[in-house]
Amino acid sequence: MTTTHRSPALVADSVEAAVEALRERGLRASAARRLVLEALFGAEGPLSAERLAEGLEGRLPRSDLASVYRNLETLEEVGLVRHVHLGHGPGLYALAAPEHEYLVCESCHAVRSVAKEELDEIRGQVLERFGFEARFTHFPLVGLCPDCIEESRDHEGGPNAHP
Repeated sequence: MTTTHRSPALVADSVEAAVEALRERGLRASAARRLVLEALFGAEGPLSAERLAEGLEGRLPRSDLASVYRNLETLEEVGLVRHVHLGHGPGLYALAAPEHEYLVCESCHAVRSVAKEELDEIRGQVLERFGFEARFTHFPLVGLCPDCIEESRDHEGGPNAHP
């Protein structure tokens, strides 16, 4: 099982700020590393290393997959990038942000990113009941989204079923 890096999140608001943060830590801002950062800054959500290497459907040059993984690892160690597992398949990578956690629908696979504080009550109940401090940053909270709940009620002939 993979685990997330424990380095504090290093939030950068631009590629240039991320490059500067790398340099401040004595790391090079290679062309390959910069491509990974540009792709993540241009993305609307977490991406797989494979999708990054493919160049995001031609929007960026293709990269060597091993190079992409090495750069993601470095960026994650620094705190600029985080990875998350949103179900079956490869880990996905996104820019580090104020801690977000994820909800994933096990039926339609919709992903919802929520601020960490929104799950504090649930986390508190788990801590109180089991003594376990739950986090949903690396692995999501899985269940059914409102649309899939409604659809399952309709198919089961429940109170919201259509005639």
